[in-house]
Amino acid sequence: MSAPFTPDYLTLLEGVPYPAMILNGRMRIQAMNRLMQAITGYAIESVRGVHGEMVVRSNTGNARGQNYAKVLQSGEPLSVTGDILNRFRRKIPVLYHISRLTDEQQGAGLLVIVEDITDRISEADAVDNNYVSRELIGHSPQMQKVFDMIPLMSQADASVLITGETGTGKDKIAEIIHAESSRSRFPFIKVNCGALPTELLESELFGHVKGAFTGATRNKQGMFKLADRGTLFLTEIGDMPLPLQVKLLSVLDDSKFMPVGGEQSVEVDVRIIAATHRPLREQVKRNEFREDLFYRLNVLHVHLPPLRERQSDIRYLLDHFLQKYNAALGKNIVGFTPLATQTLTSYAFPGNIRELRNIVEYAVNICKRKKISDQNLPPYIFEKQPAQPVLSLLDTEAVSEVDHQEHPAPVLEAEAGLAGSIGANGGESWGDIERQMIVDALLSNGGNRTRTAEQLGWGRMKLWRKMKKYGLL
Repeated sequence: MSAPFTPDYLTLLEGVPYPAMILNGRMRIQAMNRLMQAITGYAIESVRGVHGEMVVRSNTGNARGQNYAKVLQSGEPLSVTGDILNRFRRKIPVLYHISRLTDEQQGAGLLVIVEDITDRISEADAVDNNYVSRELIGHSPQMQKVFDMIPLMSQADASVLITGETGTGKDKIAEIIHAESSRSRFPFIKVNCGALPTELLESELFGHVKGAFTGATRNKQGMFKLADRGTLFLTEIGDMPLPLQVKLLSVLDDSKFMPVGGEQSVEVDVRIIAATHRPLREQVKRNEFREDLFYRLNVLHVHLPPLRERQSDIRYLLDHFLQKYNAALGKNIVGFTPLATQTLTSYAFPGNIRELRNIVEYAVNICKRKKISDQNLPPYIFEKQPAQPVLSLLDTEAVSEVDHQEHPAPVLEAEAGLAGSIGANGGESWGDIERQMIVDALLSNGGNRTRTAEQLGWGRMKLWRKMKKYGLL
């Protein structure tokens, strides 16, 4: 196997703001930046030395590397559109830029840069599971599992429970499930169960009749009635008072309810989607949430990972919100300086995507130059952040999923060589990244090592060695 390219090329690669990889003269992968690893779903250690076309598996007329060979022979750069079919069988429309590299010691090689053009194509030509228009963005394995669940939950009519920290996008998921369901022609009504006291929340949900209480000067329809034949989204369901939990359970069982102060029941046909950032199982144990209601809501379940567990998606989100606020504010900022990028990609984002969006909006507003620098970021980002705890497998609720056959990554025994460049440019060593990748895969597979090894493209023995190396056994 040929030796990797020099560290100078690897440093250049991590500075490219798009997914990129370096191929040697035999069109074999030598290095990929973190964005390319994220979009293809393959870790560099699994595919170093593999033919480039076997990994990106595109439809650009590049069978057997014809486009690669053309650029190697002519030296002329080539740009061509096509699709990437990544490890998770998801098609992503892209624009390939292929250029020749020359090294005095190793001869010619190739720099391949991939630009995601999903947002440029028409809706009719959009790939399945493209949720970019709704700001649901992610190429990480964790988000791929979420994307895989959305069509299944949309086609069903059972209750859905969405869990995840504040700011992870639970509202977006609920809106998409409704929009792609058979109920999409009818209302989508959202109620925050933690925003109102018990009496007002009961009236908000179920309505009231005139004279039911002081100030009830007329009959009022509740949100259940307004959402008839549509979807009622109960956000922060973990904050719902216990007395109302009883009444909600009754509606779910009987499809009818009694308005406050009323004497006649009202029948409704409503699908419930609930969301919470609280650990409902723990609340059940503390008698703060009804166990029967929990199981009634938790028919279908999807968990949204925090942003710190899907760091490979941060650059995509930064670029997306930069374009959004450029357009909104009439600016033409072209990107982030290397120091600003390193600061943001190493930040923990306790407020998740909502916080990232607000940071970008702040930066675009005050930036006076072509690139956002660290001086344009909110000062609090530079304060020392508390270490995020490593969650035990028993501390997280499993993500409901449907088993499906994945095509495993081409496996090649790892070589040393990338750790230094990633550590120098990304703020963390490859060992840190690989350890977190293993932890994420174990969490997403409920601790099952066989499925974890398949997801990572490894054998069980290799996974065991890596877990032992990183103290995960």
